[in-house]
Amino acid sequence: MKPVSQATSLRRAPVQRRSAERLTRILDACADLLDEVGYDALSTRAVALRAGVPIGSVYRFFGNKRAMADALAERNLARFTERVGRRLEGTGDRDWRTAMDAVLDEYLDMKRHAPGFALIDFGNQIPVGGSRQEPNTRVADRLSELLSDYIGRTPDEDLRRIFLIAVETADTLVHLSFRVSPEGDARIIEEMRQLLRAYLARVLD
Repeated sequence: MKPVSQATSLRRAPVQRRSAERLTRILDACADLLDEVGYDALSTRAVALRAGVPIGSVYRFFGNKRAMADALAERNLARFTERVGRRLEGTGDRDWRTAMDAVLDEYLDMKRHAPGFALIDFGNQIPVGGSRQEPNTRVADRLSELLSDYIGRTPDEDLRRIFLIAVETADTLVHLSFRVSPEGDARIIEEMRQLLRAYLARVLD
């Protein structure tokens, strides 16, 4: 499976292990506080306090809380694709249905359990990043790179468009399911799976 490139919104990338660990603590604190207080009440000072680092350490990496939220969204996407990749490693059927189930199941698990994910996910809930790189386009591009070999397709514009349509559809229906039920309404999720299966069967079979 191909390695996946990673975007960054950091002012400065960590070089030493200690600096990388500090960045991890900052993003972990940001995620926890998003669950506790929401985006509007989030502040760089509160993140620094929760992470146990000087406020200057936060500003070394991020100019403001929006950049920090964008970095968290990027980390979420990196972790999501890593989880999907691990789940698909060693599967022998190379069927897009297996890939689709892995993508949906890992996304739903992060939606339910990953700190801060319910509010930020990949940047959809609170739009972050540049306008030319919408969150669902990030996801579709990453999935095209990650899954092209697995499903036996070239990661071209056609595949990116197919995945973008699937991602946009799943995004809308997953958010609907979590508005209906805190854990995601099972009936809506099942309808979404069937809808995506029908669409992808038409274009990938």
